[in-house]
Amino acid sequence: MRSLHSGSGTWFLVFDRGDEFVATMRRFAEENGIRGAHFVGIGAFEKTTIAWWDWTSKEYEKREVDEQVEVLSVIGDIAVFKDEVRVHAHTTLGRRDGIAVGGHLFSGMVRPTLEVHLVDYGVALERKTDPITKLALF
Repeated sequence: MRSLHSGSGTWFLVFDRGDEFVATMRRFAEENGIRGAHFVGIGAFEKTTIAWWDWTSKEYEKREVDEQVEVLSVIGDIAVFKDEVRVHAHTTLGRRDGIAVGGHLFSGMVRPTLEVHLVDYGVALERKTDPITKLALF
């Protein structure tokens, strides 16, 4: 991944083929001291794991998208949970047949590229465990 920093809290990130988006984004945030931010991006994935949170089971229901897709959007935030940097992202993916699929993004393998605009707030956003859902929420 390559990055360009404006010096004013904004970054332009270019993910390369083979980068796993969530892990690479988390590592970038840790290395640059980013503990509160939001981001948006477009590009493409070759293999993706998305999920929907089920209210009844209180668990994520994961789905594999094992094909080349256009990342019509990836949007999310960076925050801290129990002093650990977390990336929370949702995505909309365009399939070859023109049908879109989306959800909570667990992982996405970039191919050939992904372009992301990130805004660092300069302060930490903290998540805490919600007693009802058991999710890490603001």
